[in-house]
Amino acid sequence: MGGSPSLSKRAQEVTASATMEITNRANELRAAGAHVIGFGAGEPDFPTPQHIVDAAVEAARDPQSHRYSPAAGLPALREAVAAKTLRDAGLDIDAGQVVITNGGKHAVYAACQVAIDPGDEVLLPSPYWVTYPEVIALAGGTPVVIPTDDTSGFRTSVDQLEAARTERTKALIFVSPSNPTGAVYAADEVRAIGEWAVEHGIWVITDEIYEHLVYGDVPFTSLPAAVPAAAANTVIVNGVAKTYAMTGWRVGWLIGTPEVAGAAARLQSHTTSNVANVSQRAALAAVTGPLDDVASMRAAFDRRRRKMYTMLNEVEGVECLEPEGAFYAFPQMTGMLNRSLDGAFAATTMELAGVLLDKIQIAIVPGEPFGAPGYARFSFALGDEDLEEGLQRLIDLAAR
Repeated sequence: MGGSPSLSKRAQEVTASATMEITNRANELRAAGAHVIGFGAGEPDFPTPQHIVDAAVEAARDPQSHRYSPAAGLPALREAVAAKTLRDAGLDIDAGQVVITNGGKHAVYAACQVAIDPGDEVLLPSPYWVTYPEVIALAGGTPVVIPTDDTSGFRTSVDQLEAARTERTKALIFVSPSNPTGAVYAADEVRAIGEWAVEHGIWVITDEIYEHLVYGDVPFTSLPAAVPAAAANTVIVNGVAKTYAMTGWRVGWLIGTPEVAGAAARLQSHTTSNVANVSQRAALAAVTGPLDDVASMRAAFDRRRRKMYTMLNEVEGVECLEPEGAFYAFPQMTGMLNRSLDGAFAATTMELAGVLLDKIQIAIVPGEPFGAPGYARFSFALGDEDLEEGLQRLIDLAAR
């Protein structure tokens, strides 16, 4: 008897998303009646703005939306993304350089498939979003982790990148504003990294999905806009999910040279075909419409950001830098480890996340999946009352 065939090595080696695991466990507790406060998922708590929803309803009624459309995206949306990129990032591109993808995550996957060959090394500053090392590996690449911590503001330097570069270095994953840390690179830092990449002929896959979510005095800087020569070896990934509260609509995009865009479109034609037309029409309304709702949501995030920063630093054993972008704080929590927390002990932040869920019903994402043990990610994309109550629970537990 031959028995059952095995799964592919590729499928077996992919790990589940830690953020989704925490969210799922929290949902199970909620279903059992617990008042769980979730700091885990990276998702705005606002509804999608009404004018975007209205555009989707109209699109659903249009028979043109009921048919296949070009794999690279609706021409009108590709044109609109090009115009929006000039408006928001200061980068002048053609619509032919844009490929509409099934969410920003799919854009990251496509960028890695286009740029990376088996055996290539990809520089990956940590803390990193949990998906990056997985999509690098799925392309046959090897992540080369470059650690950063709160002493550097979770930002890497050219010196670190150069120290990690080898003859096999093919690409760099660059993210600003950052998930999970909320770090934002200053314009001169972005420029230095872009110039270094050009000098050594290295691809830069730059994730700009939090471009509108910056606070304080540090502006968003797009790498190829800061270093025009870098446009030839940069792939931008972006989407509507975070800016317009459209996580469930699944519309992202990839921007690169015409050769990059053409390759990504060919890949997509054999994997997903076109993104859902109704979602694309909704995204068209988002990127061409007013930014009033975006400003309102950012103001709310800014208020919550400041409250979270203040309260986390009131927790015994926790130290937190003030986040400058996205909607995450990334505190160091080593002072809560290896001590009694209402009779429970945690040796790692992975264990601590379980203790906090069990003891005070708050859900956080531990730092280990982000390549940063001892830290944890707290999203402030939740209501003000829940945010304050959840953090007060943490303050009270640490003080017992």
